[in-house]
Amino acid sequence: MRAPPLWTITAPPAPRSIRMNKNRLEAFSDGVIAIIITIMVLEFKVPHGETLADLLPLWPVFLSYVLSFVNVGIYWNNHHHLMHAVKKVNGSILWANLNLLFWLSLMPFATAWMGENHFAATPVVLYCVDLCLCAAAYTWLQSCIIRHEGRESTLSHAVGTDRKGKISLASYVVSIGLALAGYPALAGIFVGLVACIWLIPDRRIEKTLTGE
Repeated sequence: MRAPPLWTITAPPAPRSIRMNKNRLEAFSDGVIAIIITIMVLEFKVPHGETLADLLPLWPVFLSYVLSFVNVGIYWNNHHHLMHAVKKVNGSILWANLNLLFWLSLMPFATAWMGENHFAATPVVLYCVDLCLCAAAYTWLQSCIIRHEGRESTLSHAVGTDRKGKISLASYVVSIGLALAGYPALAGIFVGLVACIWLIPDRRIEKTLTGE
């Protein structure tokens, strides 16, 4: 009869991939976006007067604020839908999300400079560049999530060819060119058109999640 071994050698367990929860990412992003909007509204300076005419000089600042509020709101809305399609996150997604928040955090500065200078060409160029970088950052975040979740994931099916995203990026590039050429008003029209495209409710993710 063979004696049992005095000891046994067992292989170490295979490392498990860490799947991080998305809750902190959502909470942090919501907080940063809320602060961005708060900073933008603080750019309003109270006029030294008590008539409606005293408010008229503020129209460029107000118009730039409205435009930026709509754009930041669109990103918050899309980010909210995006996170509903995500189960877990990884390091790449966290960094891609921070990249998006970085470019969004420059929006108050670009907004104030554009409004204070009555939509002059150079401030409009900077504003359009920031919007373009925000769009590129959102596309990168979306790609990181799809790569992490897989091509058969909910988000991948919902996004598809991402026609709206590509149109937005192309429009921002055109707006930069128009502002550089000395047509800031036309650049603003392109920026406004992109906002209108996204103001129409985008139900791609909702439809995919509900199985419609």
